Amino acid sequence: MAFHVKAVMFDLDGTLIHTAPEIAAAINHMLADLSLPALPSQQIEAYIGEGAQMLIKRSIAAHADDSAEMFEQAQALFFSHYAHTVQQSQPYQGVWEGLTALKQKGLRLACVTNKPEKFTLPLLRASGLMPFFEIVVAGDTLAKKKPDPIQLLHICAEFNVLEAEAMLVGDSITDVKAAHAAGCYIVTVPYGYNQGKPIDESLVDATIDDLTELLDLLN
Repeated sequence: MAFHVKAVMFDLDGTLIHTAPEIAAAINHMLADLSLPALPSQQIEAYIGEGAQMLIKRSIAAHADDSAEMFEQAQALFFSHYAHTVQQSQPYQGVWEGLTALKQKGLRLACVTNKPEKFTLPLLRASGLMPFFEIVVAGDTLAKKKPDPIQLLHICAEFNVLEAEAMLVGDSITDVKAAHAAGCYIVTVPYGYNQGKPIDESLVDATIDDLTELLDLLN
C-alpha cells in the first residue's frame, strides 16, 4: 500500500533515538537521592512515552506515595541528573538514512514528542538530527500533548497540509491514539517502548522494521 502524504511527523523516544538507558540511569539516581530502591531498567522503559511527569510519578509510585511535595522534589532531581546524560543517547539504525531519503524526496518533516523542550532540543542537536526537521513540537510547547491531537494538528496547520496528507511514525499506543484523533496516517516501529507491550497491528496503517522502509511506503 502506498501513502500519498506531504508531511511526515516523528516521535522521538523509542522511534528516532534510543533514550531508555540514559532515562533509566537518571530515574535510579533520583530514587537513590530519595532513599528509594532502584528499579529494573526494563520497568522504567515501560514508563516512557507519556511525558516526564508520568514517568516520574510511576517510578515513585512503585515504592512510595507520590505526594505533591515528593513529586516536586523528585522532578527537580530527575531533571538535574538527566541534564548530564540526555545528549549521550544515539539514533536507532536506519534513522539517518531514512530521514535523508525522505528529505531528498521533498517531504516536510517534523518531530513531535512528549519530552520537555529543555531535553528535546539538546538531544536533537547532539544526535545530528535537528537539521532534518522544519518543526519541533515538544511536550510542553502547547497546552496538551499526545495522545491529544493538538500537536499533530498544529504541525499540519504550520505546514499548510490536510491531516489526511500527513503521517505520524511512532512506537507506542500513545502515538496511535494521537494520529487517530488527528485524522493522520499512523506507522509504527517494533523496537520502541510502548509500555513493554506490542502494538495491535490492526490499529495502524503499516509497520516497518526501521525508517529505511518508509520510502517504499511513500512511492
